[in-house]
Amino acid sequence: MGKNIGLIDVDSHSNFPNLALMKLSAWHKAKGDNVEFVQPLFGNYDLVYQSKVFTFTPDYKSEINTMNLIQGGSGYGMNNFLIPEIEHICPDYSLYNVSEAYGFLTRGCIRRCEWCIVPKKEGQLRQHADITEFLGDKKAAVLMDNNVLASEWGLKQIEKIINLGIKIDFNQGLDARLIANNPDIAELLSKVKWYKPLRMACDTLEQMQSIAKATELLRHFGTTPSNYFIYVLVKDISDALERVEFLRKLKLDPFAQPYRNFENNTVDKKAVCFSRWVNHKAIFNSVLWENYKDNIKSKSELGGI
Repeated sequence: MGKNIGLIDVDSHSNFPNLALMKLSAWHKAKGDNVEFVQPLFGNYDLVYQSKVFTFTPDYKSEINTMNLIQGGSGYGMNNFLIPEIEHICPDYSLYNVSEAYGFLTRGCIRRCEWCIVPKKEGQLRQHADITEFLGDKKAAVLMDNNVLASEWGLKQIEKIINLGIKIDFNQGLDARLIANNPDIAELLSKVKWYKPLRMACDTLEQMQSIAKATELLRHFGTTPSNYFIYVLVKDISDALERVEFLRKLKLDPFAQPYRNFENNTVDKKAVCFSRWVNHKAIFNSVLWENYKDNIKSKSELGGI
């Protein structure tokens, strides 16, 4: 008789499936175990996995009926990983009833951005998995690689994806510097069926010219849709505003993300306000930042920005 396995997605507010829990579910079901999300009042479990991705997510407070609790994910530390047998299993997509596959072709990154935990958590860029390992019967995939274009394995996987004819979304963004410096990469990306608009990042003023060149190349080769999605880290407002207006002129779609200090989990209210302006497209396309900030009801709480 199989064991009763309980799962807790502490970040359930994020509306994004937890990949580790889907893999754990697949592994236990393959062993004949019963798997479900924890029911605090009614469930009794032989083993419960509690996963948290973000350190700022409040922890799970409800009572858990189990003698064996395993906590994992970067929200609990940088040194907890799935064993290879589970890491390389096809996830149980029925857990979240998602229509697309999720996974990594590569892990790690060649950059060492000060605001990013990837270098500490994953280390150097390396091969991780073939697309078919986690594709299942899906016709689209969300790929969470941090710098796939810097990997020969990653580029070959993109070629394979093109030949398979599946739609993809690199949801962490692609490195505009690598696209700008290599027209062959831009041409390769033009052959991809994009599940969502191609994503890049413009987190510093120094990246603006790379974004412009990458955009020029991508559009030259016909990568569509051409209003590429651009992540914008917001720390200094004037710096971020310059980048956002630059992206607007290029007819790109900026998405602002307030800088979060991971040591004390604080977010600057001014950055939150600015990000709200950028990300509300009806307002962003009709109201200038100067006018927006002057008309915020909670202006007094924002330090007089």
